[in-house]
Formats: sequence, structure tokens, C-alpha cells
Amino acid sequence: MRITNLETYVVPPRWCFLKIQTDEGIVGWGEPVVEGRAETVKSAVNELSDYLIGKNPHHIEDHWNVMYRSGFYRGGPILMSAIAGIDQALWDIKGKFYDTPIYELMGGACRDSIKVYSWIGGDRPSDVGQAAKDVVDRGFKAVKMNGTEEMQYIDSHEKVEKAVSRIAGIREAVGDHIGVGIDFHGRVHKAMAKVLVKELEPYKPMFIEEPVLPEHNEALRDISSLTTTPIATGERMYSRWDFKDTLSNGYVDIIQPDLSHAGGITECKKIFTMAEAYDVAVAPHCPLGPIALAACLQTDATSHNAFIQEQSLGIHYNNGSDLLDYIQDKSVFDYNNGYVAMPKGPGLGIEINEEHVKKMAEEGHRWRNPVWRHKDGTVAEW
Repeated sequence: MRITNLETYVVPPRWCFLKIQTDEGIVGWGEPVVEGRAETVKSAVNELSDYLIGKNPHHIEDHWNVMYRSGFYRGGPILMSAIAGIDQALWDIKGKFYDTPIYELMGGACRDSIKVYSWIGGDRPSDVGQAAKDVVDRGFKAVKMNGTEEMQYIDSHEKVEKAVSRIAGIREAVGDHIGVGIDFHGRVHKAMAKVLVKELEPYKPMFIEEPVLPEHNEALRDISSLTTTPIATGERMYSRWDFKDTLSNGYVDIIQPDLSHAGGITECKKIFTMAEAYDVAVAPHCPLGPIALAACLQTDATSHNAFIQEQSLGIHYNNGSDLLDYIQDKSVFDYNNGYVAMPKGPGLGIEINEEHVKKMAEEGHRWRNPVWRHKDGTVAEW
């Protein structure tokens, strides 16, 4: 079998899909994208295709190493996201060739299902208590929200109080036994993160996510010493080498690699296994489309330390175009009592509605991150 073509589709709301074709008619799908930089990643995929055309798609480990190691400059979000989407598609082809889910080719599943959480608050969350009650009424056992608006290096306790009041409102609405993930989104600098983790602790968060930007991971030592709340990070870390120091330093309890950013299934399985050696849990980052979610579930199925899965159904980014719109069998991602079953179909376990993909690719998107500024005019972290 040989790879004959790679074709990318930039589709709304903010995704990029990849189709890899073979001379035996088997097609694999991947999701190579950086949110806000879809066209850039698309170009990176096109450059990597020069090497892949004519190659045997089954040689996934070798292709991964060539794509990563043959470039003098390596790593980073663009290259690793391009590799991730290609890797997902190659695994999809391999699973379809052997007529089995990808996880069966990775040692088999160690679980039947995994807990999922639902987003309840976006960039400037409001009325999150009612939003949390709505998703819990639909069967979810865990929710996540952005914890704060933009914050300066040293900011007012008014903003701290607003963040705390939102979490208090969730607890009042859904009780003490629903998991609540609080995403700081890298918006908070070390000094204010130390204040927030202490103030939020009485409300028993499921985890605090990205309390500081990953370039400041050394600050997690001080932050983690101030709270018993689990600390999570990793959505902006792109390889096992990025995670190496964070894991060995022992400052995090949960890592969140993204299967569409951190080198795909091949690399993330290695990262998950590294984390297990340090007694660290995994909650894969996935506010993306159906291919990314399917890739996460295939890897979760084989990973003992994966405990919960992010998913984007109904997330605030997806207005007008959601992940179920792009797949044929919408029951694949049925959520039952807060859990989703491992897909049983071959490859990624989903069938893409290619006609809809092509239709929406004509529309495309130019999604960009918002640009925020503080009152003094300086650019704020989004």
C-alpha cells in the first residue's frame, strides 16, 4: 500500500481536516490545526506531504521520526500540529486495513468508557450556576469554565472575588459532588495565581488548569505548595521533551496534552505513559472537532491514567457548526451518565461525512483569537 494524496479542508467553526488517500482505496482522516492558525498548519502539512507521497502508510513510527527529526528546526505548535493530524490519519488507515479500532493495535483497551466534562463558561463567564445545572441535568458529572477575565501581574481583589463568587454559584446550583474544572487559561500571573488557588480551595475544584503560562512552569512549585487542589497543565506543550521537566519536578497532578497539537496518537501515547511513571493523571485537551476527539478516545482506551476527557459539543466556539455535523453516525459520541463509550468501529471509529466537509470547506473560516487589552492599554493574555 502506498500514500497517493494528502488533502486538507479548512472548515468552520475553526478546524482543519486532513484526508490521506492510498492506492488501495483506504482513506484516513486527521485534524491538524492550531486554533487561529489553520492556514499556517495547512501549509506545514503540504510541505510534509513531499516526503509522504509514495510511502507505505503502515510505517507510522518511522514516518513520525522522519517528520520530526529530519528538520533541523523542530517542535512548536505549527509543526507538531501538522505531524499530529498526519499521524492520526495514518493510524486511521492502519485500523481500517486491519478492520479494528486503533486501540486494539496499541495493546488493547483497558477501559470500556471514560468520563467526559462539558464547558459552561467562555471568555467572560456569567450565570454559570444555571449553566452548570443545565448540563448536570443532561447527565454530566463534571463541568469546566474559564475562571477569570484578564488579570494584570498584580490586580484587584475585586476580580478575585468575582471569580470566587462564580464558583460559589456553581456549588450552590449543583452541590459538592460535581467535578468543577477551573481554567485560568494562562491569563493569570504568578502572584495572582497564588491568591486565587487559596481563595478557591474551599469550593473543592476538580482541578486548576494552566494557572500560569507554560513558559513559567517553574512557578508551579510555589503555586502547588499553597493548595491541595490538583494542578493541571499541558495544552500548550507539544512533545515528550516539553513535558519531561514538568513531570520530573513533581509540581503537576494532571497533564493535558492535545492530540491535535502534541504530535498525534504516537507521541501522546508516549507522553501518557511518561506521566504514569510519575503517578500523574491525564485529561486530554480537546476543544476541537470529531477527529481530534476520536483520536483522544482511542488513546484514552489504552491508558490507565486517563481519567476524564474534554469534548467540545455545544462549546461557545461552535455556534452554527458543531462536531456532530461532520460525522455520519452521531451516536458514536453518545454521552451516558457523564461517560462516553470507546468507539468500536475500525480505525478512529468514526465515519466522516465527506460531502458535508467539502461543502463547509467552501465556506471555510478566518477564526482568530480575540485581542484583549488592560485598562492601561497593554495587551492582556487571552
